[in-house]
Amino acid sequence: MKVETRMFGEIDIEDEKIITFEDGIIGFPDLKKFSLIFDEDKEAKSEISWLQSMDEPVFALPVINPLAVKPDYNPTVEDELLKSLGNLEPDNTLVLVTITVPEDIEKMSINLKAPIVINADERKATQVIVDGEEIKYPIYDIIKVDQKKAGE
Repeated sequence: MKVETRMFGEIDIEDEKIITFEDGIIGFPDLKKFSLIFDEDKEAKSEISWLQSMDEPVFALPVINPLAVKPDYNPTVEDELLKSLGNLEPDNTLVLVTITVPEDIEKMSINLKAPIVINADERKATQVIVDGEEIKYPIYDIIKVDQKKAGE
């Protein structure tokens, strides 16, 4: 499938790389088909990728594995909320959180309250709300340090 995107221009996405959000994502219930895009041009290995909508080419969210910036992140999610994803096992489950990049990049943060859970085998995903987590967890300093280490 060829998709014209705002961030990456025209890209070719294989059908087996499309992830379906049965209920869309929070705030965008009509956007159901996405693909994870990695910026292959980056010299330093970046943990950041993009959740690119296949339904709306201008819509892409920067996402990251929360453990890359907060190793103790372990939210409790009710099984009922993940039922639609099928059989989740440690080797087929990917958890991502969205990144907010305001004008002042030093205030960059991740949203720990609304993780995205993906069953990689089934290519199904959902975004859930978890109790007791921060909406804005600052990550600029963490990413800056990690990029310095990657360049050494």
